[in-house]
Amino acid sequence: MLSEKRDDLYDNTTVDPVYHAKARVLNTAIQDIGMGRYQYYLFVCAGFGWFADSVWPLITGLILAPVIAEFKFNGPFLSFAANVGLLIGAIVWGVGSDVWGRKWSFNVTLLIAGVFGLSAGGSPNFITLASLLAVVGVGVGGNMPVDSAVFLDLIPASHQYLLTVMSLFWSLGQLLISLLAWPLIANFSCSPSASICSRADNMGWRYLLFILGALTLILSFIRFFAFNLLESPRFLVGIGKDQGAVDVIHQIAAYNSTTTTLSVEDLICVEKRATEDSSAMRPMLSKTSIFTSAHVNALFATRKMAISTSLLITVWGIIGLASTLYNSFLPFLLASRGAQFNDGSLYLTYRNQVILSVVGVPGAFLAGWAVEVPYLGRKGTLAISSGLTGAFLFASTTARSSKQLLGWNCGYVFFSNIMYGVLYAISPETFPAKDRGTGNALVSTATRVFGVIAPVIALYANLETSVPVYISGALIIFAGLLALLLPFEPRGKASM
Repeated sequence: MLSEKRDDLYDNTTVDPVYHAKARVLNTAIQDIGMGRYQYYLFVCAGFGWFADSVWPLITGLILAPVIAEFKFNGPFLSFAANVGLLIGAIVWGVGSDVWGRKWSFNVTLLIAGVFGLSAGGSPNFITLASLLAVVGVGVGGNMPVDSAVFLDLIPASHQYLLTVMSLFWSLGQLLISLLAWPLIANFSCSPSASICSRADNMGWRYLLFILGALTLILSFIRFFAFNLLESPRFLVGIGKDQGAVDVIHQIAAYNSTTTTLSVEDLICVEKRATEDSSAMRPMLSKTSIFTSAHVNALFATRKMAISTSLLITVWGIIGLASTLYNSFLPFLLASRGAQFNDGSLYLTYRNQVILSVVGVPGAFLAGWAVEVPYLGRKGTLAISSGLTGAFLFASTTARSSKQLLGWNCGYVFFSNIMYGVLYAISPETFPAKDRGTGNALVSTATRVFGVIAPVIALYANLETSVPVYISGALIIFAGLLALLLPFEPRGKASM
């Protein structure tokens, strides 16, 4: 079945005209093949990356209380170590996917997270735990930059909205980790009043790491052994491998039990035409594994591209700071505020975390619908969801009981999941495929840098007051307003 045709997001004055011409041919071929079995399998396997990007950054907040009780350290240092790893992973795997391709990055990131996550459960001290979780972050940090690029490169333009719906895996990851943490940490942790906390009395957080590490390993094995990821055809034409790109299109068609008429001659023909129409030299991605500045330069090559890239980096950085500052210490905040309301037990704290995770799941579906609504699109959905996320954060400071606090946080989680679903989609949709990994790396680096800064702020901030909440809410609302200034709206357009 043929899918609807869509206009290009860019014209040939925004990106290299030869690349633009070839990308149009590839987009048409993928569109004519339609959404089939291969793309649905890819949706699930790429969703594993969203799942990992959800559970592992959250783990430091969920295990913080019992780990502090056992190892006696200043809590924000654990989040700091994990975020340093996430920062390194975003840079290495994002940029690397534009140099050596998507396939190896796609398969290796989850493997690293699974191996070192499983090992972290056996940590004898804080230094070992922090170091292992940092390495987990190196693997997890590459998932969003690589997986979103892989998915967009291989699906029809008419189904790009599924990249927003993929945040469902992020929400399910939150739900699963909360369901696991609730009984494990509530029942297998030291008493909050205990002066000495031994390993034998505090196994809950270790069980949690063992389970998540093993599950991540299983997901990586499914990716590697049960699904054959094909290289991005747009990446291949970017390094001069036109025949390889055509072969990939034909393999997808065969897997979907259909056919395509695409040939190398089609690509050669449009290249000649574009070359005749433009005196610009054709930029190459890289034919070696050498990192260069070419991909970064391409994202700032024109005024419109420079504005778009700069705004996306700013929005990601602001939301990264605000959300990390709040989310990393949410269980602590729930427990400390709950203690003020005489119901701050571990059981109630983690029960509330489960409730919050359940509330977030419908947000993925609402986001997928909203981004396709005319006059709303990606930018409008991102702005509105960011504004409401910040508003519910402000409202949470008015809570005078644990139930009120839980209610306000339900609103925050629901709209923040929509916000993240759109944010994770609009960035890769906006960047051209030949530089998409690098663009994703830049925005991810921005949010990871501020993710590193957030625990440092927490070291010197008074978490017993509402100041961090006010700061987080104001920053998120501001980021939503900036989103309205983005020059490109991907709704109804084919990503290039």
